[in-house]
Amino acid sequence: MRVDDVADVRAGDKGDTLMLAVLPRDEAGWALLREQLTGAAVRRHFGPAVTGPVDRYEVPGLPALVFRLPGALGGGVTGSLTLDGHGKALSYHLLTLELEDRGGPDGR
Repeated sequence: MRVDDVADVRAGDKGDTLMLAVLPRDEAGWALLREQLTGAAVRRHFGPAVTGPVDRYEVPGLPALVFRLPGALGGGVTGSLTLDGHGKALSYHLLTLELEDRGGPDGR
């Protein structure tokens, strides 16, 4: 099971820092993401592209997680030589992160 099976991801940039918002599609997905999608798990998934610890924030009043990934944009929109200075394609990379399948009736 991957993040893509239970959620959608939106990306934004703040200088050299990538911001990723993870939005579960239902309550079961929200419970799974809150438990398994930690800052450390996201940091491991992105590897050396991230230059510091990944911070995870829960959005008050919404079933949403926001991750702050420092250095992931290789200099930011105006300083990066990559084709994706805003990091939009990196949101898809987060969708490929493997989660532990709980084996419930709907696969969660």
